[in-house]
Amino acid sequence: MDTTVPAAPAPRGFARTCAGFAATLDRLQAPVALLMRLYVAKVFFWSGLLKLMRWDGTLALFENEFHVPLLAPHTAAVLGTATELVLPLFLALGFGTRAAALALFAFNAVAVISYPDLSDAGLKDHVLWGVLLLLTAVYGPGKLALERLLGRRQRRG
Repeated sequence: MDTTVPAAPAPRGFARTCAGFAATLDRLQAPVALLMRLYVAKVFFWSGLLKLMRWDGTLALFENEFHVPLLAPHTAAVLGTATELVLPLFLALGFGTRAAALALFAFNAVAVISYPDLSDAGLKDHVLWGVLLLLTAVYGPGKLALERLLGRRQRRG
């Protein structure tokens, strides 16, 4: 004898509302992915610009504050600044996005490790950027990306 009670079917209006809500969220995926990429790209690009504009200060920071493993301070300063100026452009444009996101994720992790006096607020910022970069690397750039546009053209040609 079966004593289970069948679940009541969801009201049609409720199911339709949920489906409409899900469809709206699906349409927001591409612009939200773009906004995430642009936000993180801006943070790193501006940091690179500041390093470049104040090069003497940047060198002093890498010699005295930032202790990048395995690299001489001058080399770390040059590579760090170049990374912050070039990779955000790829991220913002959506070209080589996953590789750029993973490289910036690693760069972000090295920044946290290399600066022992990072405040709690600074650490939270780096965690946020790391999560956004990891999401971008895992889920890709979304539909609003140069690599997607070029991929379509390549398939047509």
